[in-house]
Amino acid sequence: MGPARAAPAFKNCDVCDVLRAGADAIFLAHFEEMKRRRTWFFRVARLLVVVVILILMLRWFEHSQVYHPDRILVATGNELGRPFEDVHFNASDGVKLHGWYFPCDTNSARKNLVVLICHGNAGNISHRLSLSRALLATGVNVFVFDYRGFGRSQGVPSESGTYLDAQAAHHWLQTRAFAPEKIILFGESLGGGVASEVAVREKTAGLVLQSTFSCIPDIGAELFPWLPVRWIGSIKYDTCAKLPKIKVPVLIMHSRADDLIGFQHAERNFAKANEPKLLWELQGAHNESVTDEEHFAKGFESFLGIVQKSL
Repeated sequence: MGPARAAPAFKNCDVCDVLRAGADAIFLAHFEEMKRRRTWFFRVARLLVVVVILILMLRWFEHSQVYHPDRILVATGNELGRPFEDVHFNASDGVKLHGWYFPCDTNSARKNLVVLICHGNAGNISHRLSLSRALLATGVNVFVFDYRGFGRSQGVPSESGTYLDAQAAHHWLQTRAFAPEKIILFGESLGGGVASEVAVREKTAGLVLQSTFSCIPDIGAELFPWLPVRWIGSIKYDTCAKLPKIKVPVLIMHSRADDLIGFQHAERNFAKANEPKLLWELQGAHNESVTDEEHFAKGFESFLGIVQKSL
């Protein structure tokens, strides 16, 4: 036999080339995968940022459309030429609130009744003197207050906050020896959504909805038909949904000439309300419905007769 021949050895350079090529391939594949993941991550992140910005913008737009508070009082309360009390009280969450309490004439046969005014979404209590005067003419006491963020009341308005504010006003009247069953809740426009919620939470003598919508999504869809208001809206004030739960007399006051909240809202609310109930047609545009104070007071007088019979 001849001598054994050694197996041929791989050249070192060939091995290095193979290893280097393999490492480069692995690195490139890993790099491409990381690049794809990073691109996907940044796309998702950008999309989330855009969505958050859109939501914040929509919330701001919604809030700005629903609430139009005015910090400046254009009247002092003395304009009615009768005694009144400048009232400061707190909501249950500590927010400081402000209002005016107008007592009725001392010889009034209705001095045991008080009307709590939950005003609309704009201005403040100084813009409700004509409404207060019309109600005082029927012989009842009147308490009108500002929600948080309006007039001299502190804070920022919100749906839940306005409910707390109205409840606090309701509780303040009880400290003045008015039984809950002697307090009539009066909701003007947006205030109808507030007053109806308080009527669900608290005992009351009756509920008045003046120029009030059925719910915010309904009126929002009418005013902004190009927006998916019912899907994205967070503010509800669902008056219609609350009315079936309310077991006290209800007065719906609305004008067919209302240029903001159509008369169909009054019809929806009236259909949902329990008996006894009364629908009283006002005159004029949305912000002019108390211009004819005599006609307004006549409708409220009719309602007071229903309330007094139920007491």
